[in-house]
Amino acid sequence: MTKTLLDCGNCGPDFNSIRQMVKTNFGASVIQSHGTEDTLQILREKKIDLVTVNRKLDRDYTDGMEVIRAIKADPEVGSVPVMLVTNYEEHQEAAIKEGCVRGFGKLSVSDDSTRQLLEPFLANNQGQTDRQRKTQSNPQS
Repeated sequence: MTKTLLDCGNCGPDFNSIRQMVKTNFGASVIQSHGTEDTLQILREKKIDLVTVNRKLDRDYTDGMEVIRAIKADPEVGSVPVMLVTNYEEHQEAAIKEGCVRGFGKLSVSDDSTRQLLEPFLANNQGQTDRQRKTQSNPQS
């Protein structure tokens, strides 16, 4: 079954960078949301495997931690893993204290370390990424 990432609060170019990386590495789908209300609505309506929340939401510069707190406080969706998207370590630590798993920064979207952070949540049922399957089926590439 295809995994799904819900990305909240990133601008178009950053959303597209995350979406491309996720599709390339995991074959997962990526849905965009913009704030607390639409994020919670999507979480209630769809099977989401991971949520990424920008530290400052693109549309109104609201603190992304507000979205995280709302997700984690909601008994219906609070168990869904959430990552904060930020380049700042102190904000990653604050997000972890709020119940997030370690996230990544926009500057490291294409890094192997980011793929490794996402893999437990977005790899297919066999635990492989799309890139690993392609390499195994065509070792020359």
